[in-house]
Amino acid sequence: MKRARVGLLMVAALTAGLAGGMLGQRIARPDPGGGAALHRLLHDGLDLDRGQAAALEGLEQRYAARRRVLEAGMRADNARLAAAIEAEHGIGPRVNAAIEASHHKMGSLQKETVAHVFAMRRLLHPDQVRRFDSAVAKALIDDGR
Repeated sequence: MKRARVGLLMVAALTAGLAGGMLGQRIARPDPGGGAALHRLLHDGLDLDRGQAAALEGLEQRYAARRRVLEAGMRADNARLAAAIEAEHGIGPRVNAAIEASHHKMGSLQKETVAHVFAMRRLLHPDQVRRFDSAVAKALIDDGR
């Protein structure tokens, strides 16, 4: 019974970790899905002026650096969770602490990503904002499929 609960906990932690990182991946690292379309729109479809393009580049560099730090922290949290599971063979204080730390980092990554999206949006002119908002919504919806 305990092994089944630990296995379920591990699957839940992995799923939560993947979900937390996916939104960040969608915005900063284009893929074949909705995130690529958003990235293409930003760089090719909105006719950014030089100032907007330069500001966007700065935002992306800062976000990428912050995302790398959070992702490294999430990997470290996963290693601590694995060690705690191995040591406790059940849901004990170390396992709970590792899960909480992991959830905190995932939440931080999601908040950073949403803040990044709004920062990019603030760079845009009103006619660009409508298309950007539509692309963001589509990227999030497509990601859920």
